[in-house]
Amino acid sequence: MSITVALVGARGHTGAELIALLADHPTFDLVLASSRALVGERVADHIGGFVGDLRFCEARPDEVASCGADAVVLALPNDLSGPFVAALPDAVIVDLSADHRFDDRWHYGLPELTRQDAGGRKRIANPGCYATAMQLALAPFRDVLKGTPQCFGVSGYSGAGTTPSDKNDPEKLADNVQPYAPFDHIHEREVSRHINHRVRFLPHVGAYFRGISMTVSATLSERVDANQRLDDAYANEPLVRISATPPWVSDNAGKHHASVGGVAQRENELTIYATLDNLLKGAATQAVQNLNLAFGIREHEGIPLG
Repeated sequence: MSITVALVGARGHTGAELIALLADHPTFDLVLASSRALVGERVADHIGGFVGDLRFCEARPDEVASCGADAVVLALPNDLSGPFVAALPDAVIVDLSADHRFDDRWHYGLPELTRQDAGGRKRIANPGCYATAMQLALAPFRDVLKGTPQCFGVSGYSGAGTTPSDKNDPEKLADNVQPYAPFDHIHEREVSRHINHRVRFLPHVGAYFRGISMTVSATLSERVDANQRLDDAYANEPLVRISATPPWVSDNAGKHHASVGGVAQRENELTIYATLDNLLKGAATQAVQNLNLAFGIREHEGIPLG
């Protein structure tokens, strides 16, 4: 069985990672890769491991629809997905932007926490990278959270995309950590909505390319065995590793799993750490999980688990 996939917004860092994953997937077949900057160039010349003569194209919504793909992944900036969604009433759509993460008509696809609702869904909102790290850290404690958890995150500059800015300029970031968006970051609102508890999030960009480090400090309504709760939640999750010590960004870079742990606990006060690769488990890997679930394939098919 071959399931065809179209990728809109293939030029970005996440698009490249997704193409590489699809190239090795035993079931999915990439039939369209849209990129205005690379029109006419062979995908194989840009993505190692991709085989074939598929070329990047600039595809309008009606052109994406006419290719007849079974699934379409939208890897576009925020606020651009609407015309494509409207043109694709029948295809499975996985949207990597924030456009539908607050829409109850769309399935919110963080599989370790929401897979029970994934069956048969054709509209899937991929979670944000920071939001994935925060939720994996906080979810085992949702029922005992008290007050407002504080989340301090640092992302590699690949999270700022490919459009040049201070947040993805290695020279300006050298020897620096740059804070930004001190209030109302979209991932703060996303996490608060999906764990049904308000959080505060303080994002930063660091002088490295890929990966997220998240430190979460929370007060609980009662003392619990935090390590046991993590084990109960994730012991059987191949893409969440439980770490006895605070995990390092470099240990997760290029890996498909998140690491959660390094618990520090004093009575009912808790600090927990999480890392993940923002381009993989924070985006492309999670998109493949969601595609697999949408088509009834084994969830981790095509994802290296080593």
